[in-house]
This record gives sequence, C-alpha cells and structure tokens, in this order.
Amino acid sequence: MATEISLPGPIDPKRARFPCCVVWTPLPFITWLVPFIGHLGICREDGVILDFAGPYFVSVDNFAFGAVTRYIQISGDECYKLIDPQGDMKWDEALRKGIQEYQNRSYNLFTCNCHSFVANNLNRLFYNGHDKWNVVSLATIMFLRGKFVNKRAMVKSFLPFFVVVGLGLVWGGSMFLIGLVAFALALTGWFVIGSYCFKNLVEL
Repeated sequence: MATEISLPGPIDPKRARFPCCVVWTPLPFITWLVPFIGHLGICREDGVILDFAGPYFVSVDNFAFGAVTRYIQISGDECYKLIDPQGDMKWDEALRKGIQEYQNRSYNLFTCNCHSFVANNLNRLFYNGHDKWNVVSLATIMFLRGKFVNKRAMVKSFLPFFVVVGLGLVWGGSMFLIGLVAFALALTGWFVIGSYCFKNLVEL
C-alpha cells in the first residue's frame, strides 16, 4: 500500500506562503528582455520560500528580487519518492538535503543558479515520475503552467517587457528587434546546450 500523502496547505500571497510550490518572480533587466526567464524558488510544507540566492547561500523566507508572481503547487502524489511504499522520504527532508548541498556551492548565473537548486530538489523527489528536471524544463513548465498570484502580478511580469520592446522599436526600429531576438536566442541556447548537449555544463 502506498504511503498516505496529505494535501498542501492553502496559498497565502499576503504572507508569502506557498506550501509545496515552485515559485517565480521576474529578474530585473533579464526578464524585461526575455519574459520567460526569471528567479525560481521552492517552498517547504509550511509555505516558507527557499531560494538559491548567492554563493554558498540558500535564502529562507526572503525571496530574492521581490514578491512571488507565479507559482505551481505540487501534490505529494506527483512526487514518486513520497509515495514509494518502501521509502520514507518527506517533502521537507528532501528540501533540507538540497539546502545542505547548495550551501556548499558557488553561484553562477550561467552554470549553477536558482533553477539548478529547484531542479535538484524536484529530481530528489522524483516529481512527475522522473529525475530529469533541468533549468530549461523548469522554465518551460513555469511559463506554460504557472498560475499568477493576481492581475497585478501578471502586469509586473509582462509590462516591462512590452515597454522595453515598444521603446526599442521606436528608437531602434528593426535593428533593436534583431538584437533582442539574438540576445534571447543566445541566452536560451546556452541553457539548452548546457542542459542537453553538455550535461555537466549547467549544474543540478
């Protein structure tokens, strides 16, 4: 018989409590240019946010770069290590191991970042039945499935991008658009290559 799993608690954005969630907020400048790239964290069962915020530092209950704008709440039965009848894995215990590991890692935007930390934890939990999560798959699932906290959060996530694009087209015309597309392709291409072609390039 599978282990009985309790449902995550309620979301409370005012108190910044997102039980058993992956959470996202825009990154200044980068999200303004590439709207699907932002800062990720993962939350304990009590909703407290954990995020890899700098070298050898996992922040607790102090989400870097501002309030959460999008989230995905994860049910325990989506994490196969939690429902393994032969195992004793707990959500918070898995995250505790992730914290211990990343407190001994240097931060690098391109090789070991907040996405790496969240992917590491989801792989430990065997979320969605596999341990192949990486920075690209996380960014994709958050962009496609992430729920906005409210309408203000949606505006915060996308308005700067549209403002930058609008001003760029007015002042720079097609050259700005070409530059923006080139930047987006270069940035996403780095993570795609580092995640799928040279798997040790982007750490998990």
